[in-house]
Amino acid sequence: MPVTAPTTTSKTQYLYKYRAFSPLSVQSLVADEVFFADPSSFNDPLDTKPCVEADLPIAGLQDVLRALIERREVADMRSAAKSIGYRGPNTTTRIEERSKRRAKAVLDDLAYHATNRERSGTEEEAHRSLLAREIEDELLKRYSKGIYCLGTRASCPLMWSHYGDQHRGLCIGHTVPERELSNLFKVQYRGGRLVHTSLVAAMLAGDSEATKAVDAAVLLRKAVDWKYEREWRLLGPRGNQRSPLELSSVTFGMRCSSTVQHAVVRALEGRDQTVKFYVMREQRGSFTLKRRTLDLDDLSTRYPVRALSTLEGFEDVSEESN
Repeated sequence: MPVTAPTTTSKTQYLYKYRAFSPLSVQSLVADEVFFADPSSFNDPLDTKPCVEADLPIAGLQDVLRALIERREVADMRSAAKSIGYRGPNTTTRIEERSKRRAKAVLDDLAYHATNRERSGTEEEAHRSLLAREIEDELLKRYSKGIYCLGTRASCPLMWSHYGDQHRGLCIGHTVPERELSNLFKVQYRGGRLVHTSLVAAMLAGDSEATKAVDAAVLLRKAVDWKYEREWRLLGPRGNQRSPLELSSVTFGMRCSSTVQHAVVRALEGRDQTVKFYVMREQRGSFTLKRRTLDLDDLSTRYPVRALSTLEGFEDVSEESN
C-alpha cells in the first residue's frame, strides 16, 4: 500500500548509510544496489511495532477488523488471479464473496474465544482485547514495503561505532533524485506506539490526515533514545534492488585500512558520475570528527604492492642454475 506520511523535503540533499566493509558492501557499491530490509528484522524490537488501543465499542471494532480483512483478502486474491492470468466468469464477485466469508470466520472465532472462562476479566473485555490484537496484526499486514535506513551526517561518532564496524568501515553518501522524494520520510522521535482504533476507522473511511497519522505511527516513529541517528527512511520493494539513489561519496572510517580504501576506490573507477572519497579524522583536543578529502595520488603510489618484481624473479632463477 502507498505510504502518505507528509514528512519529505526537497532540502535534504545528502543522506548517508554506514556500513562495515564486507563482500556485501562491495557488491552494493559496484552493482549499485541497496537493500530494503523487512522491518521485522530491525535491531530495535519496538520499531515498526504499533500497539492498537481499542477506543471503539465492540461493534465498531468488528467493523474495523472486517474492513481490514476484506480489503487485504481482495487485494491478495486479485493479485493471485492476475499472476496466473485467470479471468473467469464473475471473478470479482467471487473474490468479494470469499473475502467476506473469511472476515466473518475470523470475527466468529474471536467471539467464541472471548467466552473462554479461563481468561481474566469479563467476556466483553476479553472480546475487545482479542479484536484489538487482531486489528494490530491486520494493520501490519497492510505494509509490505521494505525500508532503507539513512542518516543526515557522515561524522557521527556513535553511528560510526554502531554501524560502521567501530570506525573500520565506511559511510556511503547518496543524493536523492526528485522522483524519489515521495518515497522518502523523516523518522519521528516523539510520542508512543499507541494507535487508536478510531483513527484506523477514519483511515478506512478515506480520511487523508488519519491515513498519514497511521502510516507515520507504523513506519516512522521511534523511541527518543534513537534521536542521535537523525534517520530518514526510503521505502521500496523488499530485498536487493537497483539503487534509486545517486552514489555521491564514500567516507572511510578512522580505523579503515588503506588497503580497503584502495580496493574501494579502484572498484568505483570509471563510473559515469564521479564519486568523491573522504577519510574521517579526529579533531585534536575534542570528541568531534572531521571529514577530509582522501589523497588518491598518495594511495595510488602505495598500492598495489609487489613482493617481488618480474626482473628480480628471473635473477633468482639464474643464480640457482649457476
